[in-house]
Amino acid sequence: MENGKQPLLSSSGDQSQDQDQLQSAPVATNSSSAATFFTGAVDIPPINGPRDFFREFLIESKKLWYLAGPAIFTSICQYSLGAITQVFAGHVGTLDLSAVSIENSVIAGFSFGLLLGMGSALETLCGQAYGAGQQDMLGIYMQRSWVILLATAVILSPLYIFAGPLLKLIGQTDAISEAAGVFAIWMIPQLFAYALNFPIAKFLQAQSKIMVMAVIAAVVLVLHTLFSWLLMLKLGWGLVGAAVVLNSSWWIIVLAQLVYIFSGTCGRAWSGFSWKAFQNLWGFVRLSLASAVMLCLEVWYFMALILFAGYLKNAEVSIDALSICMNILGWTIMVALGMNAAISVRVSNELGAAHPRTARFALVVAVGTSFLIGLVLALILIVSRNVYPSLFSNDTSVEDLVKELTPILVLCIIIDNVQPVLSGVAIGAGWQAVVAYVNIACYYLFGVPLGLIMGYKLDMGVKGIWYGMMIGTIVQTCVLFIIVYRTNWNKEASIAEDRIKKWGGPSSEPRENDVEKTADT
Repeated sequence: MENGKQPLLSSSGDQSQDQDQLQSAPVATNSSSAATFFTGAVDIPPINGPRDFFREFLIESKKLWYLAGPAIFTSICQYSLGAITQVFAGHVGTLDLSAVSIENSVIAGFSFGLLLGMGSALETLCGQAYGAGQQDMLGIYMQRSWVILLATAVILSPLYIFAGPLLKLIGQTDAISEAAGVFAIWMIPQLFAYALNFPIAKFLQAQSKIMVMAVIAAVVLVLHTLFSWLLMLKLGWGLVGAAVVLNSSWWIIVLAQLVYIFSGTCGRAWSGFSWKAFQNLWGFVRLSLASAVMLCLEVWYFMALILFAGYLKNAEVSIDALSICMNILGWTIMVALGMNAAISVRVSNELGAAHPRTARFALVVAVGTSFLIGLVLALILIVSRNVYPSLFSNDTSVEDLVKELTPILVLCIIIDNVQPVLSGVAIGAGWQAVVAYVNIACYYLFGVPLGLIMGYKLDMGVKGIWYGMMIGTIVQTCVLFIIVYRTNWNKEASIAEDRIKKWGGPSSEPRENDVEKTADT
């Protein structure tokens, strides 16, 4: 990153510099038709005037939504698996619902966030290698990630085995802790399905093969709903039925995707198992951990919000109202995560193909599109603010507090539709370590203390906690904007070339610390 600012859209004066970069950079060869569609043979021309802007905006929007549409649908389907299990558990019994909810949100939620974050390292490596025409490296990267994530799953297994005592330790009742502890042990197969699924997902996303993931997720969701009803309610299996169906659903997703990959549909990207998967493991672990820290710091930030609300004077009403808001925010974040996956693929592909102008223009389109989506969702909530709280609760005090929290929720939705896009750019460019430090500073050194001061010291209650922590999110988003704005995209394209060489590309010797060389600050 340069000290001087770089505009997102190139002027004609930048053309000669960009052309020099393109002449010296490798151009993707032997790419599939999808690679040609997403990373054309040349970078986009400089944007001169509104007509050029809208023409390129429409072209890029088509590429973005080709990825984002199926990615959003897939995220919603997979998010719904646990939610549907909880719905049926609620019809089995109150204790069963509590056990499933606690395991799903605390035990599985922690593991899901950690493994998803570690798997997102492939978004950088696979995306840039695919853009550079080195599809044969994608299968190696996926296998390396399998080795690391499966080892991590083994390390996380005691969390499931000793879930009962751990839940008692953090204050859950004996009955809920014991039931959730037993259910957690039954859910260990899901943990290893996570470890295989996330690298597969990033492997397919990098090649823009997202539609097959959406189809598999949709079929599994229908089967999951049917068999959850059959086993949990009709046959009376209860929690055993919940575990059988939820484990089976995730493993069907994994196996169906593996069948698709092994059938030869990915071409050079999958050429079989290789011992190369065990090379450069430590550097791969560092990039995976940086990715995990970056994502987990964001997930735990919202978990902390509900935790702090539990210590307020009117804790039950505060938690109920906040849970309703978080539930709505969770669904809207699924849309943002789909856009996150899409822009990560676009940026990594274009940087790998040495197209810096296209990469930064893809960012402009994604941010603008996500902002408009956030505005639409926010307007829907504002219009229905006197109606939607009653859909979740019959308690008037809870409904009133939800109405009071709606302005904060609306602002949060707008911010959280833009922030994941910037995080997706960071993943696509390989800036995970930098963003992890940004998250620590903005979230935990600024946002959390400010929220506690406003909530407790200034006696603003749950609104104060949320306001303070939301300000931390706003600061983090602004910092990411500044990082992106000051980025030298030509230099990032060169770094992408070096990273590809280090992680197994065919030409030249690897350079040191390419994992760390994410941005020149």
